[in-house]
Formats: sequence, C-alpha cells, structure tokens
Amino acid sequence: MTLEELAEIVAARAAADPEESWTAKLLAKGPEKCAEKFGEEAVEAIIEAAKGDRARLTSEAADVLFHLLVMLRARDVELSDVMEELAARQARSGLAEKAARGS
Repeated sequence: MTLEELAEIVAARAAADPEESWTAKLLAKGPEKCAEKFGEEAVEAIIEAAKGDRARLTSEAADVLFHLLVMLRARDVELSDVMEELAARQARSGLAEKAARGS
C-alpha cells in the first residue's frame, strides 16, 4: 500500500456516517482532537522505538501514518502538498534545508 492509497482510504472513511466509521467520528470531533490522537500515536511509537520492540514499533508506525493523514484531512491539507514540500527540500542538503528553516 502507498501513502496515496492510504490517503484515499481516509478520504472515503471521512465521507462515511460517523456512526459507522471511526475515522469519520474522529474527524467530526474537530482538528484539535485529530491532532491529539496523532500525538498519542506518535508517543506510542517513540516508546516502542526506545524499547526496541520491532513488531510493536511497526504497528505503532502504521497508526502514526494513518493518524497523520487524518490530521491533515482535518485541516484540509492534501498529501500531495506535503509530498511537494518534501520534493522541494530535496533540491538542497538536509543541513542547508534545516538552516534555512531557522531551527
């Protein structure tokens, strides 16, 4: 499965009845709740990475990717926009790109 295919699944589920789709129900709670859920999943992935549990990290990483796409959907940010940003960053080294962001 590609990220684009996963984004299509999120879009389809977003259009579903919140009583029948967990994704639609989460989106109905608003962008802040979607961001909170993404953060929870990210923390769980960090914990599994620190533990060194490969199988659990794989599972949590899948949750992170899914909930990232839900969070982007909640704020009307297209995956293609994120991919374009990544492509633009490839034009310079990672160190130069980070310095340009000022962080």
